[in-house]
Amino acid sequence: MPDDTTTTDDVTERPERRRRPSALRQWAWIGGAAVVVVAVVAAVVVWAPTRPDDQDGRHVVARKTAAEAFPGGIAVQPADENQPRMRETAARQDGDQATAERIAVIADQPIATWLTNPSRAATRTTIHDVVTSARQQHRTPVFVLYAVPDRDCGHYSQGGTTASGYLPWVRSAVRAMAGSEAVVLVEPDAIAQIHVCERLRDTRLPLLRKAVDALSGHGLTVYLDGGNENRVPVDTMAGWLRRAGVDQTQGFFTNVSNFYRVDQERTYADHLADAVGGDPHFVIDVSRNGRGWRGDWCNPHGAGLGQDPHVTGGSSRLDALLWVKTPGLSDGTCNGGPAAGQWWESYALALVANRTRD
Repeated sequence: MPDDTTTTDDVTERPERRRRPSALRQWAWIGGAAVVVVAVVAAVVVWAPTRPDDQDGRHVVARKTAAEAFPGGIAVQPADENQPRMRETAARQDGDQATAERIAVIADQPIATWLTNPSRAATRTTIHDVVTSARQQHRTPVFVLYAVPDRDCGHYSQGGTTASGYLPWVRSAVRAMAGSEAVVLVEPDAIAQIHVCERLRDTRLPLLRKAVDALSGHGLTVYLDGGNENRVPVDTMAGWLRRAGVDQTQGFFTNVSNFYRVDQERTYADHLADAVGGDPHFVIDVSRNGRGWRGDWCNPHGAGLGQDPHVTGGSSRLDALLWVKTPGLSDGTCNGGPAAGQWWESYALALVANRTRD
C-alpha cells in the first residue's frame, strides 16, 4: 500500500507526478546532509582527543608529559629555604672550606620544599619565596604537603594540623601556589601508613580526596603517596590510591625518605600503575638511595646520595627522579640521630662520602 492515503482528486489530477522532481531533490538534499553529518562525526572521532576513561567507567584526567609536568626542569630552593645551603654558608664563615664544599654537593641540587607548619601565614610566606625564586630560574618548584592530622601516626614525625584545620590549610596553600605550575607531593606516608595504623582507615582517604579536590584546577601537578616496594601489597595500595582521588592527579610518588634502588622502585611503580589503571605517572625519591636498602628506614648506616634529580625524557610513566627528602635531615631519634627533620651534619657528610651515581 502507498504511504499516503489517496483521494479521488489525487487520482484525477495525478499530483504525485508533479511532486516527484521536488521530492527527489528533497531526498537528495537529505542524503547529502546525512553524508556531511557522518563525515563530521567521523572527523570528530578521528581527530578529537580521547578521554582516558578506564574500562570500568571511571573518569581519569589526561596525564601530562614529563616536560609538561616540570616546565623548564626542577628549581633550586632559594637560600633562605635551603637548609644545606645555610649550613654551607655557616661553614664558610667559620673558615671550614672543606666542610662547606662537601655540603655544597647537597645544597647545589634541586630539593623539594616541605610545607610542615600548621600556620597558614607562615606556609604562604614559604610558598611565595620558593615560587618567586623558581620563576626567576624559569623552572618548576616542587612542594611537599606534610601537615595531615595525626601525621606519622604519632611516631618520630608526629604533628600536623588539627582535623578541622587541615583543609583550610590546604586551600590557603593552593591559593598561594595557583598559577605557579608547581609540582605538589601530597603527604608522604599518609596512605601507606594506613597498613600499620588502624585508626587511620576510616578518615585518612576521604580527607586526602578532599585535599585533591582543593588542589585540582589551579595549574598544579599533583602526586599522591604510593609507598614503596616493601610496604603495602600492590592491589591494596592501588585501591587506596583510587579512593584518595588518584584519577584526578598526575599519579603517585614512591620511595620518599627511603633507600630502595631506582630499578626496584620503578618495577614496583609500574606494577602499581597497572593495578590502579588509567595510566598514572609517578616520580621516585632518589635523594639517599645510592647504596640501596641498608636494612633500616631510619638513619641507616652506610647510606649515600643517589642520582642527581632530573626530569626524564618522557618515554615512560616515570616523570622524574627527585630529591624529596633533604639529605642531611634526620629521620628521627634512631641510630644516634637528632629529632626528625633536624640537620645532622655528620650524617650529611657521610651521605656525600658514600655518594654514587649508579
